Amino acid sequence: MHFTSEAMKFLRGLARNNDREWFEARRDVYERALKAPMLALVDEINAAMVEFAPEHVRPPHKVVMRIYRDIRFSPNKQPYKTHLAAWWARRGMEKTSGGGFYLQISPQQVMVAAGVYMPEREQLLTIRRWMSAHHESYRASLKKLLKARGAGFELSDDAEALTRMPKGFAKDDPADELVRAKSWGVRSLLPAEAVLETTLSREIARRFRMVAPLIDTLNGAILHREDDAASERSMSGSMSGSMSGRKPLF
Repeated sequence: MHFTSEAMKFLRGLARNNDREWFEARRDVYERALKAPMLALVDEINAAMVEFAPEHVRPPHKVVMRIYRDIRFSPNKQPYKTHLAAWWARRGMEKTSGGGFYLQISPQQVMVAAGVYMPEREQLLTIRRWMSAHHESYRASLKKLLKARGAGFELSDDAEALTRMPKGFAKDDPADELVRAKSWGVRSLLPAEAVLETTLSREIARRFRMVAPLIDTLNGAILHREDDAASERSMSGSMSGSMSGRKPLF
């Protein structure tokens, strides 16, 4: 599945006329030339991901992100995004951050990315602790990805990274920038013309496959900590139950 020049023309026009009147007058174009092809594209990518990331496969309408912007707390009151996007969260992590796969399509470029982006507080601390203990293996995995031929991976931007080590971590922690980060991941930028090619879904899925082990590692760190926490709660509950009804020793 791929897009047509009509779809990119629509997005360029939306960037110049980001208002409801313009959008509603062309809603039929959006539905036919952008929304429908995007859902079909995700469906094709899903078919490939069954082999290497089955826990991330979800119905296309759950993966494709809304084109409507949330302007409630934003100074930017433009109602629409000027790109198409999709986010493949791991099953069970849909409402939290976790590691996932991301796709963004615009008239300027196609961004294929994967990682953990701005996780909630508990996940953030969990990943930082994991990075502190496993930075060598993580860096080795990153190095391999960044050197992969024909993929063009680079580190994702992390504008929110701390300038100092967070509380609880040593100033000379060898994990340094990995601990100070608030996001971890990579991205690959394809030229705008890629959206017109019949190989679009294949190129996206190929990159997702390459980065899947990194996503499994990041999610594994989160899930392992959650399992430990659940075990601690279960044990605490069992001990509390076994003590109920007993007379105090003193």
